[in-house]
Amino acid sequence: MKPLLALLLAVGFAASAFADIQDPPAADYGPTRKLARGVANIFLGGTEIPVTIGRVNEEEGNATAATYGVVEGTGRAFARLGVGFYEALLWPIPVYKGAYDPVLRSDIRWIHGGYSEFPPELGNETKYPYTRNY
Repeated sequence: MKPLLALLLAVGFAASAFADIQDPPAADYGPTRKLARGVANIFLGGTEIPVTIGRVNEEEGNATAATYGVVEGTGRAFARLGVGFYEALLWPIPVYKGAYDPVLRSDIRWIHGGYSEFPPELGNETKYPYTRNY
């Protein structure tokens, strides 16, 4: 009875290890997502300017938003434009860290210093809640 139980436990552990191999973490990003990210950064990267102006206005006031917000937003837009061309031209090649990960550092870890994977959205409605309450 004990050898059978040990065999079942070993097969169970082996099956769970096999399942992890089937969906590696690098599978979240692929060449088509890299191409879409590049095209979005090229055509929609300019949305960084009004979004950054609004964020700086909310945090630091009107005068800062009219000066520093415009400069920072323009810099962020040009960063997205450059990275967009880089990703759109090299989309089939995993050049950054040997994978298709985003080149711009994430905004999750670097609260206001990082970038989201895709350009920000303009307006009050967003896609994240997936439902609207009207």
